[in-house]
Amino acid sequence: MISTAILTISDKGSRNEREDTTGPSIKDTLPEDKYSVDYYKIIPDEIDIIKKELIYLSDTVGINLVLTNGGTGFSKRDVTPEATIDVIEKQVPGIPEAMRNASLKITPKAMLSRAVSGIRKSTLIINLPGSPKGAVENLEVVLPALPHGIDILTGNASECGRK
Repeated sequence: MISTAILTISDKGSRNEREDTTGPSIKDTLPEDKYSVDYYKIIPDEIDIIKKELIYLSDTVGINLVLTNGGTGFSKRDVTPEATIDVIEKQVPGIPEAMRNASLKITPKAMLSRAVSGIRKSTLIINLPGSPKGAVENLEVVLPALPHGIDILTGNASECGRK
């Protein structure tokens, strides 16, 4: 099982002024036979809070996969990519590239996403859009590759494909 955390980044959501529908949509998209959602939290668009949470999930909890949602746009409060870049040890550019490429087939606005992905310790962190539809569409693009990548990251598979 891939231990997973869903981190919703939303000022209004963190103040209970808006119901989080994206986090539950992400959870519903994850195949239950491969992923266990072991952590879920809504936090405000504050770079230090986001960084602290990502470090906690990686360094203390040891989550395999952190899926953030929200904070990847052009607003002054959108700081999720910056927080992610500050805490990761390695970038994984292919993940957001694949998500943007697939999303561009749906809307030209996909090129405005600033989402990033990277590794901290044995944790893969992926930034998803804040909308339920966008988050699910992006997650579905990368889901087929994630188990193999996480197996390599956690030492449960070799990096080379062998027959």
